[in-house]
Parts: sequence; structure tokens; C-alpha cells
Amino acid sequence: MKLICLTLLIIRGITDSRSEQYEVVGAAGPVLAVAGEDVILPCSVKPSISVVDMRVEWFRLDLRDSQLVHLYEDHRRTELIHQELQRGDASLKLSSVRVSDEGLYKCFIQSRSWFDDATVNVSVEAVGRPPVITVDGFDHSGGLHLQCESEGWNPEPDLEWLNSEGVGLSSETTEKHRNTDGFSVKHTVTVYERDSKIHCRFRLKHHMLETLIITTSNMFNSWRTSVIMISVFVVLGVIAGILIAVFAHKNKEHIQLKNKHSKLQNEHRKLQNEHRKLQNEHSKLQNEHSKLQNEHRKLQNEHSKLKNEKKRIQQEFSLERDQLLQSLKTIIPKALTHLRTHTEHIQLQNKHSQLQNEHSKLQNEHSKLQNEHSKLQNEHSELQNEHSKLQNEHSELKNEKKRIQQEFSLERDQLLQSLKTIIPKALTHLRTHTGE
Repeated sequence: MKLICLTLLIIRGITDSRSEQYEVVGAAGPVLAVAGEDVILPCSVKPSISVVDMRVEWFRLDLRDSQLVHLYEDHRRTELIHQELQRGDASLKLSSVRVSDEGLYKCFIQSRSWFDDATVNVSVEAVGRPPVITVDGFDHSGGLHLQCESEGWNPEPDLEWLNSEGVGLSSETTEKHRNTDGFSVKHTVTVYERDSKIHCRFRLKHHMLETLIITTSNMFNSWRTSVIMISVFVVLGVIAGILIAVFAHKNKEHIQLKNKHSKLQNEHRKLQNEHRKLQNEHSKLQNEHSKLQNEHRKLQNEHSKLKNEKKRIQQEFSLERDQLLQSLKTIIPKALTHLRTHTEHIQLQNKHSQLQNEHSKLQNEHSKLQNEHSKLQNEHSELQNEHSKLQNEHSELKNEKKRIQQEFSLERDQLLQSLKTIIPKALTHLRTHTGE
């Protein structure tokens, strides 16, 4: 039975998963976007089922780490068209498209039991700034160098140079750089035509920007004057360079001689200073030698004094030792007798203290007996008080008994008197009642 239930559950899960299977479909080719405008990245499921309750994620695939672009219910520069989710359309709307948005995008849709994804390639087309033509100099044959520059293009634009008759001119040098804002392009051409209109044209698939410059005769004349001035300046510069080199060579030799002379003077001064230092050290050593000799003499004198002092101390010590021995001979017997008396006195003191201790013990026992005697006296007095109380109660009981006996005798006499009067009346009443 359990096996049958398990197989039924498996079959049901398979059928449910098959019923929720779908295919995520993206764009058939690259999606072209214009920088600054909005673009929709197509993504939908087939068959067209609702993806409202599913997880929808958009990723960038061309970056090193797959960067999350949009998560369903996450509001940034990207959003989903919520009205189309019910029809299975999870297309991503990317607002204010930038050049950095160009790349591969992945649409990932996941339900409880199924998931699928699709890839969308986004190409961004950005129109750059208007081109600018500048004069970049002249060549040796009298040609005019023109440079055309523009930035912010994507993809890389095509650049054309045209003369006034619309004939293309070939570019000589081309420089291009790419950053997050797109391509920066710089082209150079040499023109020999005077009083002509030179056009610089940047072209993309759907866009074109153009500018022009008029080459006048003054530009070429200024070139000639500038060439003459430059040649004059070059000749003057060469002459000045030769003079400066000769002067510098002579000055360098003079400076070298001065440096050598100053080095020799410095070395001479150093030698003189070292000689003075050696003389000072020699005089210091002589002074130290004389000081050491004086100290040696002082030490010899002190040594002799110490010897004499030692002899004197030995003599004094021998005298003091003899005197001490004599005094000890007289003091020791006295000290022994004093010690004996002192020990006897200590023994007597010990005995006295023992007696005092015994006396204090007897006093303590006496005080205890006195306390017990006082307790017995108190108990005796309490018993006497209780006995007197009992006697008083006994006398009161006797008096009460006498009073009760007297009252009883009175009541008995009164009762007898009343019976003596009542009985004859009762008998007469009884007789009368029986007679009737």
C-alpha cells in the first residue's frame, strides 16, 4: 500500500512539473540602443503563462563577475513591464541607456518546479560631440596640418576628409581611445589647397556629424613667415649654444681649479688640526703620567701609615684582651651566683603563679556555688509564695463552703416550712376531690 502511494506521488510530481515546463525566449539578434534613450530587452516564456509569481532575474554576462542587473520587485534604472507579466512577457526596460550598458544580458525565470534562461545581446549606439577642426602646424613642403577630433561615439565611427568638390582625402595619423563614455577619435590630414573648404565627417549607421574649415592664403603665408622666423631663431640658438658651451667649458675648468685649491687648503688645515690634536694628547699624557706618579707616592705614604696603624691597633687589642680576661675572671663567679639566684627567683615566681591559678579556680568554683545557692533561694521563695497562695485559696474555699452550707440550711428550713403548710392543704384538696 505504501509503495502504491509513493508511486502515485512521484507520477503526480512528474505530471505537475511537465505541466509547468516552459521555454524562455529572448531576442533573435542584437538589440540596438541609442545612448540617452530607453530600450526594452525582450524576454518571454513559451507557452504564454503568467510569471507574476515566479522569480525573474537579469544578469550581465560579459563582465568578470556576473553582475545582477535587475531582480523582480527591485526598482533601479531597470524595470519590468508589470502589465505584460500575466501574458508571460518578462522583458526588461532599461532607462537612460549608457555606453557602459552594452553587453550580454541573461534573463533567468524560475518557478517552483522549473527554470530556464535566455541571452540577449545589447549594442548601444552613441552619437558623440560635434567634431572640431584645429590647425596642428605645417610640413616642410608648405602643407597645412589639420586635426579633427570628437569624443563620445559608440561603436567606433567612420571618419572622412572631403575637399570642396566632395573628393575624399586620406588621413595620415589616427588616434583613438575608449572609455566608459565611448570612443574618442582624432584624425590628421595635410592640405595643400588654398581658399578651399575642407570637411570633416563622422558617420555611424544611422547618424552623421560634420564640420568644415576654410583654408585661406593667410594661413600659408603665416607658414612662410613662421618658417623664416624659426630658421633665424635656430641659427641664433646654435650660435648662442656654441658661445654658452665655450664659456661653460672655461668656467668649468676654472671651477675645477678652485675646487682643487680649496681641497688642498682643507687638507692642509686638517693636517694642522691633527698635529695640534696630537700635541694636546701628548701634553695630556704627560700630565696623566705625572698625576699617576703623584698618586703612586700618595699610595706608598698611605701604605706606610696603614702599617703603623696596624701595629698600634694590634698593641691596643692585646692590652684590651688582657684587661678583658682579668675582668672576666672576676665577673664570671658573680654572674654564676647571680644566675643561680635568678633561676631560684624564677622558680618561686612559677610556683606563685601556679598558686594564683589554683586560687582563681577556687574563686570561680565558689562563685558558681554562690550562684547555685542564690538560684535555690529564689526557687524556695517561689515555693513559699505558691504555698501561701494555696493556703489563701484553701481558706477562701472553707469560707465558701461555710457560706454554701448556711445558705443550704436556710433554704432547707424554708422548704420544710413551706411543705408543712402545703401538705395539709394538698391532703384536704385530695380528699375533697375523691369524695366528689
